[in-house]
Amino acid sequence: MAAKSLISKTAKNILASRSVSLISSRELSAWTPDKIVKSPHKDVDIPSRTVPEQIWENMERWVDRTAIECAITKQSYTYHQIYKYSRNFAAKLRTQLKIRDGDVVCIMMPNCPDFAVAVLGALEAGAEVTTVNPIYTAHEVQRQITLSDPKVVIGIPETITILKEALALAKKDLPIIAIKGVDGVLPPGTISFHEFALADNVDHSVLKEVRRKSEDVAFLPYSSGTTGLPKGVELVHRNIVVNLLQQNVDTIRHYDETTKSSQDVALAVLPFYHIYGLSIVLLHKLSVGLKVVTLPKFQPNTFTAALKEHKTNVLCAAPPLILFLGSHPGITNEHLAFIKTITSGAAPLPRKDVVSVFDKVKHKMNFLQVYGLTETAPLATAMLPGSEEYSTAGYAISNTELRIVDSALKPLGPKEVGELLIRGPQVMKGYRNNPEATKKCMTEDGWFQTGDLASIDTDGTVTIADRLKELIKVKGYQVPPAELENVLKEHPDVLDAAVIGVPDTRMGEVPKAFIVLREGHRADANSITTFVSKRVAEYKRIKEVRFLNELPKNPSGKILRRVLKEL
Repeated sequence: MAAKSLISKTAKNILASRSVSLISSRELSAWTPDKIVKSPHKDVDIPSRTVPEQIWENMERWVDRTAIECAITKQSYTYHQIYKYSRNFAAKLRTQLKIRDGDVVCIMMPNCPDFAVAVLGALEAGAEVTTVNPIYTAHEVQRQITLSDPKVVIGIPETITILKEALALAKKDLPIIAIKGVDGVLPPGTISFHEFALADNVDHSVLKEVRRKSEDVAFLPYSSGTTGLPKGVELVHRNIVVNLLQQNVDTIRHYDETTKSSQDVALAVLPFYHIYGLSIVLLHKLSVGLKVVTLPKFQPNTFTAALKEHKTNVLCAAPPLILFLGSHPGITNEHLAFIKTITSGAAPLPRKDVVSVFDKVKHKMNFLQVYGLTETAPLATAMLPGSEEYSTAGYAISNTELRIVDSALKPLGPKEVGELLIRGPQVMKGYRNNPEATKKCMTEDGWFQTGDLASIDTDGTVTIADRLKELIKVKGYQVPPAELENVLKEHPDVLDAAVIGVPDTRMGEVPKAFIVLREGHRADANSITTFVSKRVAEYKRIKEVRFLNELPKNPSGKILRRVLKEL
């Protein structure tokens, strides 16, 4: 029998405080007879627009406002400028580099104002965008280039050498567009980004040839896999556009609307190459007229200075950043005085870390846990503004349905723990060139299997219990064991390898390797970790090594990670 539809007093008060038309409380987060959990928020209308069209939809209201500014260099663009420069860039991509609809453009840059111009320009040109972590090694970049098959790559002076090495490894000869360094020097063998974007008298008529629709792929981020290499997630324009609009519903909105006299400031420290930073921070905040202040990477001194100098109102964060805010003695009420909302995603967060932040502020402030995945573009659930249920991930956002199932995909009821399934217009099209992987995670009736264990209360509140998948979370970053295992097996002394995450007070988790050496071969832990460190980004590096005679496996050959954790 279906559970009785309930909603907590806190949620009811919050929802009632918003002067909007809501679906009745009887239907709020209702468990339907077939155990589907509905969103408490009213649905949004889904327009047939591309991402750039959504960004520019209301631009005339804030056309001369600052759209984006670098906290370090102070380089900035107004909304009018990023509109003009991204269209310039798009026209040059079409005319000079012959980019056509559906071609892939690869961007390997840290957060900066030119990132916005590059990504919007590539989309305006009809291209799909794949983003790469700027601290990746040549081997990691080569793999993504091979999988995504871009026609152009874009970088900064610090990433050009890696990009060239990656292209050589991939046996590809592609044009490289580069942003000039602070010294004004363009890396040799590259095309000037600024000569494309900031050119005068650019003929935009070529953009009339672009025929991209809402159902066409806009972004191709690569999601870490647990049993194989990363998979290209096909996010169509509609996925992103609806996820931007879902954040604007009055009962969930966490920013103040931009007017002639006020403009909220969002500090962008989460990386734009990741879907959380790209969609929720950059694209969403630009779509509603906020000022986005960028930091190329997290450093305590520049981060604290930016918080204070720019009077930050909205901060999107991951658990390590929340821990820093609450524990670092350099963060005081003065730095947080203008904060209206902090959101946290990427991993569960202890309540004490949230309380430590609130202990430093002397005004009312929202702290919202959010949940999502690359495959959901990314937002799927969020706490209601004003809620204090910090251990939960909130409710399903508009147009979104949830379900909890057991290992046989049989629906479970309230408070029962099982795998979380999501259905909504923000769910990806599928994995690029990987129908088998798509079929494994998508049911025939449109449910995406998240691979996360969760429970849903009677009122629709989601609590993430654990990861069903085997991803290791290092400071909020996803580290797939299979990727590190593949690298370890390239070591000449290693016969077999398995990697698990082990708890770490500072990093959350760190990778630990279990190694079986080849007969007659010798290797020590240092040689193993050094070998891996040269081939992967810093946060993926092996921190511990243990040698075994054999790895525990089941009859089908799958590594029994549970046994390794017990060891």
